[in-house]
Amino acid sequence: MMIYNQYKRRMASILFYIVCFTLPMGIHGQNKQFTLDDLIPGGKTYSKFTPRTLKQLQWSGTTYLYAKGDSVLGGKPGKKSKETVLFTRASLNEALVAAGLKTVSGLPAFTVTDHDKTELVFESKQIRVQYDWKAGKVVSFRKVDENWKNCDWTADNKWLAFTEDNNLRVVGPDEKVVEVTADQDKGIVNGQSVHRNEFGISKGTFWSPNGNKLAFYRMDERMVTDYPIVDVTARTAVANPIKYPMAGMKSHEVTVGVYNPSTGKTVFLQTGTPKDKYLTNLAWSPDGQSIYLAEVNREQNVCNLVRYDANTGKREVILFTEEDSAYVEPQNPVLFLPQNSSRFIWQSMRDGYNHLYLYDINGKLVKQLTKGDWIVTDVVGFDASGKNLFYMSTEVSPMERHLYSVNLASGVIKKHTTLEGTHQIKLAPGGEAFIDQFSSQHNPRTIQVTTVASGQSLELLKASNPYKDYAFPEIVTGTIKAADGTTDLYYRLVKPVGMDETKKYPAVVYVYGGPHAQLVNNTWMADARGWDIYMAQMGFVVFTVDSRGSANRGAAFEQVIHRNLGVNEMADQIKGVEFLKSLPYVDGDKLGVHGWSYGGFMTTNLMLSYPDIFKVGVAGGPVIDWQYYEIMYGERYMDTPKENPEGYKNANLKLKAGNLKGHLLLIHGDIDPVVVWQHSLTFLKSCVNEGTYPDYFVYPGHEHNVIGKDRPHLSEKITRYFMDYLK
Repeated sequence: MMIYNQYKRRMASILFYIVCFTLPMGIHGQNKQFTLDDLIPGGKTYSKFTPRTLKQLQWSGTTYLYAKGDSVLGGKPGKKSKETVLFTRASLNEALVAAGLKTVSGLPAFTVTDHDKTELVFESKQIRVQYDWKAGKVVSFRKVDENWKNCDWTADNKWLAFTEDNNLRVVGPDEKVVEVTADQDKGIVNGQSVHRNEFGISKGTFWSPNGNKLAFYRMDERMVTDYPIVDVTARTAVANPIKYPMAGMKSHEVTVGVYNPSTGKTVFLQTGTPKDKYLTNLAWSPDGQSIYLAEVNREQNVCNLVRYDANTGKREVILFTEEDSAYVEPQNPVLFLPQNSSRFIWQSMRDGYNHLYLYDINGKLVKQLTKGDWIVTDVVGFDASGKNLFYMSTEVSPMERHLYSVNLASGVIKKHTTLEGTHQIKLAPGGEAFIDQFSSQHNPRTIQVTTVASGQSLELLKASNPYKDYAFPEIVTGTIKAADGTTDLYYRLVKPVGMDETKKYPAVVYVYGGPHAQLVNNTWMADARGWDIYMAQMGFVVFTVDSRGSANRGAAFEQVIHRNLGVNEMADQIKGVEFLKSLPYVDGDKLGVHGWSYGGFMTTNLMLSYPDIFKVGVAGGPVIDWQYYEIMYGERYMDTPKENPEGYKNANLKLKAGNLKGHLLLIHGDIDPVVVWQHSLTFLKSCVNEGTYPDYFVYPGHEHNVIGKDRPHLSEKITRYFMDYLK
């Protein structure tokens, strides 16, 4: 009966706020209310509220194409270009039947593998098909076994590399499967991503440009401690241990093999000692005779760019070395010029910002191509001559991304995007045009095709506001000063729906604050999440600030956290709180905080370090004690527990468990392989010891993020917690 009465009171409260904020909106004709299913990925009606887009939009030669219904449309760049139907599902099925293949019930997901041909590749019913849309026929097809993982095709689609369990296989045009590795010990992993996907690593196989050799990672984890992950869905729970190297403990050892399909032989690069260094950013030379590696020491403060002979495995030369007193973190392999194989592009933070450098193959710096207090975020490609390189940068603002090109000879830089916002670019193969998909705070999505020479754009799509009929909050962006008194920090403020300036509202700080994340951008809704919008509907202010330590502001901004995680980030978040309290409509006595992962660490830390400021917190997948975190990330930012005992002690939230005053809910997935369950469980024990009382919720069967149909449930759980204790 008590639970039922609490439920009735909660629902009455929710209905009260919905009614209150529906009435003012009715004046403007925008009185529809959102549900979490509308706003949260995994929700039943979520797709209804995503801005319209063009599916499978890409280049095929100089033709752009995309899927619409049962047709694929396309055209050429230029304002006077006329779109035509390139092919339909019906014509594709005719070609499939002619090739003796089964038809498809809908247009498959396709990719362009050779931009010089009018061929698309897709997989259907375990058959990989090459289809020439211009000729209207199937060029070739190959069987693909459903058990093959990490599939990696050569550029001409003749050879496939794949993994089965922990071993690497290849299959050629004769469809005969060949074993590349045959390791029996499960502690040895071949052909998969290594170093826990740090340093830009996302795959484990790398075909040479002409497809006649295959480089692959081999990771020996036998010396790494097993970490217990338990599957509770079995009748008797089953242990599925993973290899999880914690900071200061034994790390795995990685080598690089090179397999030659014509000889069936494998050689390994002679990378030497120490064996626990990081072999990153693997790249082939254009002639397929050499392999380039960015080798980072375990301390992560020295990076050597090394060239190896791909035929013998011998180390040829260290081209250059980069060092940093905090850490180095190469993210991109060398990029050779298309018309000059003796020179390559290297990205580096050596001057404090990520910029482009032109080198020759002997390791001599030819010139620095870009420079300034902004960063290059991506390299898009070259023009047909190879003389101009296209890239994305934050030069306009850290909140925006724009397309530029630099002439490699003259150094002249040109800006190619003009409208405000964050641009995503797909460059045509010859660089004469680009597909530009962009948004800004008040622009859900625009897609254009722009010709480089003239700058003329053809608009393919202008998405309408999917929320136009709904009660929607005002979203404000701006800057405040960091705790150092000089650095600008960007913030986003989501006001309550139908806000009355004469009233005061509770506020929730949504926080991340750590590396490799930027939460405030000039994108649609300023990157506000669906949950932010829902909380505004429920009468909350939602505030986010990118504190020092977050991404895309340069080395000094990011490295301020080194060896002292949580210190400067929290100081900046408190500056955000001071700003919030200065607003007349914010109730300074009703402040909450919420975050996930690093944001879970920040949420818990803020609740314990500032217990008189924050009344309610929800921490998801929280890092509690950094000595429980993995080596690659943890040691980069904190060094080892032995080298930095004071830093680890200051960031150990178990030692602050007795400070808890308000309501703190911790949420964790029980099979989390990133922030292992041990973090939150040991924190609970510390709270028991200290006589404090956090709340706790577990999502069985989920890893580091709660995804799928359970995600709306997660958002409802978080919302209810703030409604119960902050309202």
